[in-house]
Amino acid sequence: MFLKHLSLTNFRSFTRLDMDLPKRVVLLTGANAQGKTTVLEAIYFLAAFTSFQTHADRQIINLDEAKKGSLTVTRLVADYQRGRSKHRIETRLILEPTGVVNGQRLRKEVLLDGVKKSINEVIGHFNAVVFVPQMSQIIEGAPEDRRRYMNLALAQSTPAYARVLSEYNQALTQRNALLKALHERGSAALSAAQPKGNGDQLAVWDEALTRLGAQIILWRIEAVQQIERLASRVHHELTHGSEILRLSYEPAYDPLPKPNGQLGLKIDTVVDRSGLDLKDIQTGFRERLRDLRNEEIARGVTTIGPHRDELRFLANDIDLGNYGSRGQVRTALLALKLAEVNWMKERTGEWPVILLDEVMAELDVQRRSDLLKYIGETEQVLFTTTDLNLFEPDFVRKSEVWKAEGGRVEK
Repeated sequence: MFLKHLSLTNFRSFTRLDMDLPKRVVLLTGANAQGKTTVLEAIYFLAAFTSFQTHADRQIINLDEAKKGSLTVTRLVADYQRGRSKHRIETRLILEPTGVVNGQRLRKEVLLDGVKKSINEVIGHFNAVVFVPQMSQIIEGAPEDRRRYMNLALAQSTPAYARVLSEYNQALTQRNALLKALHERGSAALSAAQPKGNGDQLAVWDEALTRLGAQIILWRIEAVQQIERLASRVHHELTHGSEILRLSYEPAYDPLPKPNGQLGLKIDTVVDRSGLDLKDIQTGFRERLRDLRNEEIARGVTTIGPHRDELRFLANDIDLGNYGSRGQVRTALLALKLAEVNWMKERTGEWPVILLDEVMAELDVQRRSDLLKYIGETEQVLFTTTDLNLFEPDFVRKSEVWKAEGGRVEK
């Protein structure tokens, strides 16, 4: 898979940008704040329909246009080739007045080959893997950073994942609203919420949550095991065999029976969940929700499920999020991202577009050489850099070198 043409309108600093991209390495150079990272952000947005820079879509709209208060359309278009087929993905962010004083409403539209679709239908048609220095949050940040990483990776590689996750979140919102209402009604609600056939007020949301949540848990189990297999191999080479990397997936509802009645397992315990069955996960999840019913009504919130899952990264059984050095975290993240590229290739049959933002400045000479070796088999890679001297002269000669300056990109 490779991107052939990128067109941007009113996207951040670019009022208009059109780029034909080659099927090779592109080195996007220039000083800071000239739009290099914005190009990568736009490409990734067309793959994941979210930014790696912000969670708020409104922030990527060109500020000067947004300030006018009139109808503003931010448009991102990618023409790309997947196998032998040519496709076009288009995203429109439409900021329109609402009639209220200075009020504005944001709408998002997605088109695949000219036909409007939901995001859940389109995500995964165009794939990209991004690596930026601030992604150390995946390892060092909060649990939601790691859940977001799992969700974005799985959404691109598993066609139904985004839809199931969306439906799960909707069911979770409804269940939490009911739990809160029962909590506010007090102790009388506890008896009212107990199973009484069709009268069980939580039964419908328990069923939805367990059906959808069990599928998410199973997909995450499979993905983490597959990515760990690839990442540990890369990490072994990057550390010259001195460290062993493991990914520890810790589901908030763990379908694996605990030995000797233990409530939990130590983080350095090797756990194999590969033999678990979808129906068994669903049944166990439902039973656990029943067991926790009174507690969850008392708290007014759902306490277990994929929305509270955790993923930890360990090197030689040391939790890198808590105790890893900067070098260890950087190496583990590089191994993770390189593994993600190969995992996505295994899952989809196509190489994703690789986006690397100022990563060479973060790596020592050996890691730079290792990185360039690992991306050698892929189809299309875009680097941003302020210093071409970080690359070997021969690598630069074989690459396409472009310059970003003042909201323009030129060869």
